[in-house]
Amino acid sequence: MKTSIQPKDYRFVVFADEQAKFSFLTRSTAKSDETIKWTDGNEYPLVKMQISSASHPFFTGEEKIIDTEGRVDRFKARAKKAAALKNQLGNKAAKAKKEAAKKAEKADK
Repeated sequence: MKTSIQPKDYRFVVFADEQAKFSFLTRSTAKSDETIKWTDGNEYPLVKMQISSASHPFFTGEEKIIDTEGRVDRFKARAKKAAALKNQLGNKAAKAKKEAAKKAEKADK
């Protein structure tokens, strides 16, 4: 391993997710001006995060389950209703055409 490319300021840092009130101590090169006193009594640099495994729905198991079966059923119902409406309008048009032909026939007599 090349020693010249490794970071020199690798140290313990506390990462805190303020939304979930969750924090953890790990080693990192992340820069921070803030510090926090950790449970072991030592003071470590603090890096604040907007989201972590404690607050992200994918990791907490709170993601929404999509009811695909219900969506498919609703789609099929809409398609069936549209087909019935199209058929009904087609019947009305054919009936109107026949009536117009009868009127024209009567007018020719």
